[in-house]
Amino acid sequence: MLFKFFESDSYFIDEKVNFLKFENEYKIYDDHAIQIGMVKQKLSGGQKALRLLLNKAMLPFHLEIQNHQGEVQSSIRRGWTFFMSKISVFDGNENLVGTIQQKFKLFKPTFKIFDPQGMQIAEINGDWKAWNFAIKDASGNQIGSVNKKWAGIAKEFFTTADKYNVSIDQSYPEDNNKILILSSAITIDMVLKEAK
Repeated sequence: MLFKFFESDSYFIDEKVNFLKFENEYKIYDDHAIQIGMVKQKLSGGQKALRLLLNKAMLPFHLEIQNHQGEVQSSIRRGWTFFMSKISVFDGNENLVGTIQQKFKLFKPTFKIFDPQGMQIAEINGDWKAWNFAIKDASGNQIGSVNKKWAGIAKEFFTTADKYNVSIDQSYPEDNNKILILSSAITIDMVLKEAK
């Protein structure tokens, strides 16, 4: 199991602006402002061409969360979609760890997170405009957050609006559910941008 990358309880996500590239990229930092990985979007030549012609919200996407050595820790994939989007999350060994279902209500998107058997284990919802999301377990207890508010050593390092923090309760166990929840939260900005 590839739990080492997901042992942390706090991740800082920083969008890397690529003016001449179609793929989105984000750097991932720990709470000491040390880069520990990347989120990279993978596009084929055909997909790049389709992005010029079709609505991005319909198109498939493939995101990889990589550690600092470039090893894939998890990946998130969505096929063609025309209404409700279903996203699959895989661990670094290409095993399905769960799925995400998106629902949108104006600026209040909701991501329902399910294990491979279809049981809901968590939900991420909140205010996209204010960039403030709560991560809740299946019982409705808050176990984490995604937002632009943080304190400590990284505060001065992250000063622009395209950066955010993903945190999860320290008591949450390192297992496939944590991989699934953190992968969903870490990639939330890219998933929402693709849906615009």
